[in-house]
Amino acid sequence: MKSIILFLTTVVMSLSLVSKAQQVSFRTEYIGNSGYYYLPPGEKPREKIGDAKGSAAVYQGTFSMPLSTKLNENNRPTAWGVGFGGTYVSMKNTNFSQSMVSEILNLQLGVYHLRPLDDKWSMRASIGMGIFSPSIDLSKISFKNMLASGGLIFIRHLNPNLDIGGGVAINSSLGYPMIFPAVYVKWKLHGKYDVNIEVIEGLELSASYQFGEKFKLAYALEMNGQAALLKKDGKDKIFSHQYIVTGFRPEIKLGKKGLSVTAMAGLNLYRPAAYSDRTLKGVFASDNDYHFSVSPYGSIGLKMKFKP
Repeated sequence: MKSIILFLTTVVMSLSLVSKAQQVSFRTEYIGNSGYYYLPPGEKPREKIGDAKGSAAVYQGTFSMPLSTKLNENNRPTAWGVGFGGTYVSMKNTNFSQSMVSEILNLQLGVYHLRPLDDKWSMRASIGMGIFSPSIDLSKISFKNMLASGGLIFIRHLNPNLDIGGGVAINSSLGYPMIFPAVYVKWKLHGKYDVNIEVIEGLELSASYQFGEKFKLAYALEMNGQAALLKKDGKDKIFSHQYIVTGFRPEIKLGKKGLSVTAMAGLNLYRPAAYSDRTLKGVFASDNDYHFSVSPYGSIGLKMKFKP
């Protein structure tokens, strides 16, 4: 399970700058304190790692600005734009017998392109650079903490509510350029009751109800994550931090310019946090499933969507 989530997070490194192409957002998340466990390969019960515990606070912001946009007769854009994303994670880890990463800094900058190919198909592409560091001290950041990334996805518009697609994501997270498969799914039912399924930037499932024009309440399940590239015991490593959360997510619109406040209260269901060798074998190793257990979760954020 942890290897699958780490793989998805690696793909997200290449695609996150194009998934939300016209908005600015800020969000603060808090993941409550819980015990640290190891899940051995096979069907053995998980093992608690002593009295080790940890919590995390995540601060993230994204900004994507179209430089040029042109809509076709189907209201689909041909657009060029730039995107920037930044995330800082502060982890409070206690009673660990071995060293653990206590903070993560992720910064990404890239260029994206959207283009309809015909009435049924569109293309999304991106290229960028990122910093994935275990420290916010910029003097300690080197090329070992950086990677290049890109992605190309072809999207089939099956109907007004459902888009599916696939393509490739490429990045140098393993120390050399590596191509990964990428999947795109976006399904929405609009109305007083909304259902939303997105596999683009992580994973998001939600069902919501609209109370008037200003307030919407959803029950959602989300997957997100960050990574740090570093040296440990003389070897190149990836420290991955992911989390699957669920809960109630209210959203309040402020005015008529696309500004809204969002929040979420619920549970962190599964939070892997561990080192892996910076190799393909290390990413998919079956003996690195170290994770924090279920804990309270809360977030609050602000976002503004731009009209194309």
